[in-house]
Amino acid sequence: MGDKSNLDRRDFIRATAAVAATSMLNNSTFAEITNVPRENWSGTYHFHTNKVFQPRTAADVAAAIGSVKEVRALGTRHSFNGIADSTSAQISTLGLKDVQVNAAEHTVKAGGGIRLGELAEIIDKQGWALHNLPSLPHISLAGCISTATHGSGVKNGNISTAIREVEFVSADGKLHTLSRAKDADTFPGAVVALGALGVITNLTVDLHPRFDVAQSVYENLSFDQLQHNLVDIMGAAYSVSLFTHWQNNRADQVWIKRRVENGENHQLPEMFYGATLAKKKLHPAGPQMDATGCTEQGGSIGPWYERLPHFKLAFTPSSGHEIQTEYFVPLEHGYEAIRAVETLRDRITPHLIVTEVRTIAADDLWMSMAYQRPSLAIHFTWKPEEAAILDVLPAIEAKLAPFHPRPHWAKVFTLPKQEITARYPRLNDFRTLVKKYDPNGEFANDFMKKSVLA
Repeated sequence: MGDKSNLDRRDFIRATAAVAATSMLNNSTFAEITNVPRENWSGTYHFHTNKVFQPRTAADVAAAIGSVKEVRALGTRHSFNGIADSTSAQISTLGLKDVQVNAAEHTVKAGGGIRLGELAEIIDKQGWALHNLPSLPHISLAGCISTATHGSGVKNGNISTAIREVEFVSADGKLHTLSRAKDADTFPGAVVALGALGVITNLTVDLHPRFDVAQSVYENLSFDQLQHNLVDIMGAAYSVSLFTHWQNNRADQVWIKRRVENGENHQLPEMFYGATLAKKKLHPAGPQMDATGCTEQGGSIGPWYERLPHFKLAFTPSSGHEIQTEYFVPLEHGYEAIRAVETLRDRITPHLIVTEVRTIAADDLWMSMAYQRPSLAIHFTWKPEEAAILDVLPAIEAKLAPFHPRPHWAKVFTLPKQEITARYPRLNDFRTLVKKYDPNGEFANDFMKKSVLA
């Protein structure tokens, strides 16, 4: 009888919420939309529902959640796996874009749906900056935070480390705010939450005084240089990335993003650990690619948000039609991990657009790929050849197994749940946190059940 009573009560609450949602639909503040694409931005993953809501307020988010049995948040569609997918409904956060800078607190409170590039332009005009940006400024703030998306730099944590408060609507329609200052026991589990706690409506982010960056590119860095100099090479500037096709024992390009203080003008050296200064603007995938959409190089000085990403906000990033994979290993084993993957070069290269190697500082966020270990990230941008990629990934994962790799949550991997569980010391605590805010699994889609949840 007790179970039946609880079920009836939940059905009543859901029915009441559905009525409220219908009323709000009629008032057009929260509505189902039909013009959102049903695939990710690169066209390589297709969603399994045509029902998408795009609310503009937290109240509208609550109504949308209450109108369906299962739901997932949807941002700018930059995931390459099913993490944002649903067979029932999705709630697009792109209507949540308010921005409020608090100069006294050095923070900005921003809607979860604003793109990082849009947020950057707003705060830069007011004299502020984020500490880091990923290679693509096109990603929504909430999507970036939820998956621990990152830039590069041995001293730079991923973007999620800048979060001071998380505001989200849980499965019961209630609005919650968890903060670094007041919720120390659970906050580290609520930042990189993979969409499992609810729909993020706002995030409060730490700000830094705005700064300028100069970017330069070097070509043909021998992998031999990495054996004894990996940390020095990756720490040679504010942000450093290596790009390789795994052939010829080398990184084809080194992208160096140097922070510029007080308008200083720095003469670029012709050589960098044996690599030579590029004389023309390059696309990271190689000189055969059009570099127009890439951020400016050649040592030219510009705002942080126009140099820290690799691609400009106004252009389609990367190659456009692609699949992505990324694994994080301890930085101390970075050289060995690179060499291990290199042994598969003749299997990898035919299906590869380019690999990027970056560094990320350690953090204390339970589900971050850099949790408690400075990390080297080995990223694969693949041609859209799904079958071939799924065939080679287990081989890559086997080569990286001695280094306990953690896959990027929003990208394609084949590691089973038991191995992922072993890599995250606080995963069971995260599962408990999820149960608290989503006891009936309304946000538990197939991806979460397969890879994360108990």
